[in-house]
Amino acid sequence: MTTLNRLHLERAVRVLRAGGVIAYPTEGVWGLGCDPCNAGAVARLLRLKGRSPGKGLILVAGDVAQVRSLLARVPVAQRAVLLGSWPGPVTWIVPIDDEMPRWITGKHASVAIRVSDHLQLADLCRSFGGPIVSTSANLQGRPAARSALAVRRYFRGAIDYLLPGELGGRPGATAIREALSGRIVRPG
Repeated sequence: MTTLNRLHLERAVRVLRAGGVIAYPTEGVWGLGCDPCNAGAVARLLRLKGRSPGKGLILVAGDVAQVRSLLARVPVAQRAVLLGSWPGPVTWIVPIDDEMPRWITGKHASVAIRVSDHLQLADLCRSFGGPIVSTSANLQGRPAARSALAVRRYFRGAIDYLLPGELGGRPGATAIREALSGRIVRPG
């Protein structure tokens, strides 16, 4: 990693820790993220997007260790499937206990999680020290941003930092699947 890239990454982490909202490249679209433990940051992110809090959000991690505790209610056979797909472009919806805040789960008794194979995003999560919120960088109902320029046009300076980088080469957003049934919620 170049010194310039490291400086950008460190700035993004500082903004996250300060309760800010950042934009960053993912596997196939630009994402918006914040600290999932900061209710105010999550509320601001949802307002920026115009997204209903009831929908819930995705958490993205840099490695399995960052989300292992969230897999406790996934049976061993299904857990092996999840772990076999990570790191990779599959987001899994897993059942959880009540320890997850409603500002992340929305109206659901589950949370969507992914361990990214996008090197910069995984490094961001590891540098932050845990998973971050990951939702597509767009206004609700509009196409997900596929460039930094599109992010800037959507949010007109309302985000706190845009982490420079490249998309991971996928044609769009990652697949979302239910962990218990394997049902595809969103193809990817």
